[in-house]
Amino acid sequence: MSEIKFDVIVVGGGPGGYVAAIRASQLGLRTALVEKAQLGGVCLNWGCIPTKALLRSADVLRLIGNASSFGIEVAAARPDLKAIVKRSRDVAAQLYRGVSGLMKKHRVQVFNGHARLDGPQRLKVTGEKGDFSLSAPHIILATGARARVLPGMEPDGKHFWTYRQALVPDSVPKRLVIIGAGAIGVEFASFYHALGAQVSLVEMAERILPIEDQEISAHVAQALTRDGIRLYTGCALQSSKVEQGIVQLRLEGKSNETLEADVVLVAAGIVGNVEELGLESTGVKVQHTHVLVDEFCRTGEPGVYAIGDLAGAPWLAHKASHEAVLCVEKIAGLNPHPLDSRSVPACTYSHPQVASVGYTEAQARSAGKTIRVGKFPFAANGKAIAMGATEGFVKVVFDAASGELLGAHMVGEEVTEMIQGYAIARGLETTEAELIDSILPHPTMSEAMHEAVLAAYDRALHG
Repeated sequence: MSEIKFDVIVVGGGPGGYVAAIRASQLGLRTALVEKAQLGGVCLNWGCIPTKALLRSADVLRLIGNASSFGIEVAAARPDLKAIVKRSRDVAAQLYRGVSGLMKKHRVQVFNGHARLDGPQRLKVTGEKGDFSLSAPHIILATGARARVLPGMEPDGKHFWTYRQALVPDSVPKRLVIIGAGAIGVEFASFYHALGAQVSLVEMAERILPIEDQEISAHVAQALTRDGIRLYTGCALQSSKVEQGIVQLRLEGKSNETLEADVVLVAAGIVGNVEELGLESTGVKVQHTHVLVDEFCRTGEPGVYAIGDLAGAPWLAHKASHEAVLCVEKIAGLNPHPLDSRSVPACTYSHPQVASVGYTEAQARSAGKTIRVGKFPFAANGKAIAMGATEGFVKVVFDAASGELLGAHMVGEEVTEMIQGYAIARGLETTEAELIDSILPHPTMSEAMHEAVLAAYDRALHG
């Protein structure tokens, strides 16, 4: 095949890549997308979406188990693992078809194969039908990241899993040890515990969810422990071995005991997919497996950009999509605002859920800011009481001098659907004055957001 020319070529079809391709086409740029696996990337096919489908099944199971507290008598609920997994895969498949349809709608030409840089403005693509070349003055790398593999714990689908194996289990392990208590580890802990597994979480940091506000982290730890999930924080993995079909894990740190597991799920971070991209002879710089970029996602190589997980933290799908839009709009000659990483909300879909945006209390204090902190418990919220969802609270952090909303943190039922209010407030540079004057509907759990702001200024009405 002879070289085909485009205005923009995107390498990788995840939530960063396919959004970049759509926006480029919307702006009148002739656009191609190269994907070697599935459109939608890890997030849609093996991450965000199918995980949430599994967690929804766990939520339903818990709700049925607690039905008597709502005056409903039902027979004991029994999870059907095969059906749960099938539903999760069907949800992912539906959305995959949706992304494929979007590519056609926006006239993005999709090529299946592996792409690598092959000189200025050129890509060599290796596909099922052989090699061919594409060229464009703007090439956006959106190849994402993959799970970090620990030595001696390479995924085998039997004793050692990454998130991929955890999404499609044949059975529920009797004893599951999860290495890493960040968002992924805590989410899978919630899911497998709900299905009856004995779950242990091992974390090197001194607390689970270590990037979250300390009070939020402590609340989740208390909730997981109360449910029966065992937590081992401040612990490193000294060794692992399989004996007679059982994994023996030796810990060192705050605990020096040996854990036994039928399955070990490794959720100890990610590494960027920088290999085989042809970066070696370019000005693209890589640090800790991630490509270094400027505020508009430009690399050190003219005409080459990187977005999403490949370009570093925060490793979130919505961050990738936002970078995709600003990168393409800069290419097209528009004037987008650079990404403010502190205004990217983060969500953990565990039980209970966690959502946050901006500075934690500790980060604000470390930055030398004088702050005002407000908190409000869902136990004092009418809608939460009516819903039987009194777990958790809302916490806000303000700059005492300017009234700037520095950060917001929540733990509780469906708080992931509420954090957007604070994210918008930060984007609008809203102060406490506007938030106090805002009228929130009653009865809603979101009223706790207003009460937390009032509490920061000693004006709480219901707490």
